[in-house]
Amino acid sequence: MVYDSPLLTIDIGSSSLRVNLFAGGARRLAEYETQAKYEMRSTPDGGADLDPDALCDALFSAIDRTLASAGAKSVSIAGVGFCSLVSNVLGVDALGRATTPVYTWADTRCAAQAEALKRVPGAGEIYERTGCSLHTAYLPARLVWVRETMPAVWERTALWVTLGDFIYARLFGRYAQSTSVASWSGLLNRHTADWDDWLLALIGVDRLHLPPLVDAGSGFARLRPQFAARWPALKDAIWFPCVGDGLTSNLGSGCYSPGEWAVQVGTSAAIRALVPTEISSVPPGLWCYRQDSATALVGGALSEGGNVFAWLRDTLRVTDFEALEVAAASLPPDAHGLTMLPFIAGERSPGWNPSARMTIAGISSATRPVEILRAAQEAIAYRLASVYDLMRRALPEPEHIVASGGALLGTPGWVQMLADVLGRPVTMSGEEQASSKGAAILALRGLGHIAEYSEVPTTFGETFRPDMARYEVYRRGLERQHELYKAVNGVDL
Repeated sequence: MVYDSPLLTIDIGSSSLRVNLFAGGARRLAEYETQAKYEMRSTPDGGADLDPDALCDALFSAIDRTLASAGAKSVSIAGVGFCSLVSNVLGVDALGRATTPVYTWADTRCAAQAEALKRVPGAGEIYERTGCSLHTAYLPARLVWVRETMPAVWERTALWVTLGDFIYARLFGRYAQSTSVASWSGLLNRHTADWDDWLLALIGVDRLHLPPLVDAGSGFARLRPQFAARWPALKDAIWFPCVGDGLTSNLGSGCYSPGEWAVQVGTSAAIRALVPTEISSVPPGLWCYRQDSATALVGGALSEGGNVFAWLRDTLRVTDFEALEVAAASLPPDAHGLTMLPFIAGERSPGWNPSARMTIAGISSATRPVEILRAAQEAIAYRLASVYDLMRRALPEPEHIVASGGALLGTPGWVQMLADVLGRPVTMSGEEQASSKGAAILALRGLGHIAEYSEVPTTFGETFRPDMARYEVYRRGLERQHELYKAVNGVDL
């Protein structure tokens, strides 16, 4: 099926944002893409945040550039799809001005508050109701931390919103948050699709200090006059609420059912499956995020991915890192004598330990950078395998595993390594920007052009089949990683 009206998509990630134009059939017009890169501000005490005003400026300039370069192809855009990194929050005052930076999932400064919440009577039920662990990545501990450590900021904050809400308030003058984004907050009751009143009372937040919730298909219209004048091609477009980039990555990868699992490695990493809303219980170590009236995402996310390689590139100070990656791909499996816990930003799934830190065992005077890099690739693959093994206990065996994400697809040999570690075939996504494609699919459905996600064609790349001899080698490496984890952290996975 062909859809004539063009679409614009916004995809805000941890390290860059992208604005894309899509033509009929959700076909991305790559020549008009605009990307803006940035870095989280990191602090020695575990801070990881972003500047909301700078991000707004970067996004609006990116939209300017995409529309200018597309020219006549951008006339009469029908809809705008929007996804972003989730588990983020910032405060705004009564005039809509930011009172805080954007605190991201990678910020671990609220670890003490997360531990304190776990000891509250009734806390054990929160995981089941919200689908989220009491962890630094989520809002309960984050908001308690702000209230306890920055009381003046707490008092002048009128509303706690996400980056997507903040951007749309600039554009439309009102706040609204999709169920998809709210599900990543740790404050949403996944059964009622509403804020969890018991949890709000526990952390001292009135629901009046949170944005109203809307379905992902509820469109925004009528841009503020200055933006309607700035972007004539968008003045009549329907702008759909921001949703989680995990959802759009699954959709853009063609993973619509419980038997289709998406593996994504960008700055961080995750394995996810789209399932019916009411699963019986949340698998321990994983999460369950409600997306809309009919679906939820089950899976696990790592705080590690491409960020580990960026850290290694800066730390090892190798002049030609790309050549090092090629050399690492040629090494035999688990032949470096190293065992690594790759936690440079704390741990999310499956151990949920924000205090976990990178550990490398086995380094000697003979250890070289190429071996450290190879060990890091394997270590992240092992962590994904741990999530995969937990998901297999809760869901049927996957029929397809589809890989996406710039860090994974851009690293030589890593998709094959992942297939070998999992012992299952892994197919590369044929969509260079799976999250943006997913945002376009949601916009098409919101506009009424499609009824089912599968009506939009999806392209796939090469399928990598596992070498079972390597699988056995890697399972021994995975066991060593589990043993090191237990030795360092005092608990088993």
